[in-house]
Amino acid sequence: MSPSDQTPRPGGRVRVRAPAKVNLALRILERMDDGFHRLETLFQAVGLEDVVTVGASGTGSVELTCRSGEVGPPEENLVVRAARAFRSATGLEDGLHLHLEKRIPVGAGLGGGSSDAGAALRGLNQLYGRPLDAETLARLGGTLGADVAFFTGVAGYAAGRGRGDEITPLPPLPPRTLLLGLPRVHVATGPAYGALARLRTEGGAPPLGSVLERGVPSDWDAVVRGAVNDFESVVPKASPPVAEALNILRDFGAPLALLSGSGGAVFGLPWEGDPGACLATLRAAAPGVRWEAVPTLATLPEPEEVVPGGGIG
Repeated sequence: MSPSDQTPRPGGRVRVRAPAKVNLALRILERMDDGFHRLETLFQAVGLEDVVTVGASGTGSVELTCRSGEVGPPEENLVVRAARAFRSATGLEDGLHLHLEKRIPVGAGLGGGSSDAGAALRGLNQLYGRPLDAETLARLGGTLGADVAFFTGVAGYAAGRGRGDEITPLPPLPPRTLLLGLPRVHVATGPAYGALARLRTEGGAPPLGSVLERGVPSDWDAVVRGAVNDFESVVPKASPPVAEALNILRDFGAPLALLSGSGGAVFGLPWEGDPGACLATLRAAAPGVRWEAVPTLATLPEPEEVVPGGGIG
């Protein structure tokens, strides 16, 4: 499709809800020749969402506005980088205006920035008549960050291999409500990898091993049996609030309690039939942690056209 064919309806805007993810399993394996680690993971999208709105502008540049949350300098924001990557991949010359509503905390291991970038790519692709197919969109997302490839797709449950950008969509798990704990800490991914590498050098970390070779879980009992996150050997030790949140879930008997990504978010399954009662118990026991009950998502939300005159926000 030529740039001249990529013309959105005048005033057209597309809004995309950008969900968080949790990692139902995460193994950090050997370092590859490019310096990145090979990993295996199971992504599960959940209903804690940012919102990205995209539209064409007459400025010739990429502009970002935002409401709430911590997004850092625009030049470094993944949404801006995603928009520029889309322009480069399609030969698009239009200026772009992107608006971000931030609800997913930064540095929590929930993939918020990656989800925002994936939402921007999917929204722009919709706005301009889908010039990029799903494979190209995922590959473009992977150049921005390993998790972005997952968020350019449709599946809410998927396996990730390689750097995490080799995505295999999976049939959805039965819907569940997860208990999500958000300690008020920021965990940087780079230092978490460094701490894990040092621990392995000292022989104190779990041995390398595949989590997917035994097969992919198709129900929650299998998820519980295979739940693992290699960062749990280092992150809770370095961050007492994360350790406290994990321990509280386990002390109350949550059948699954796990760190997400490199943290600091933790999540678990309810230990009794009413997730709301579990949530109230957690909030009373650990008021310093933000606790949410979030549904699992079978699919990522589809881009939605914004009604003209409704504003980009």
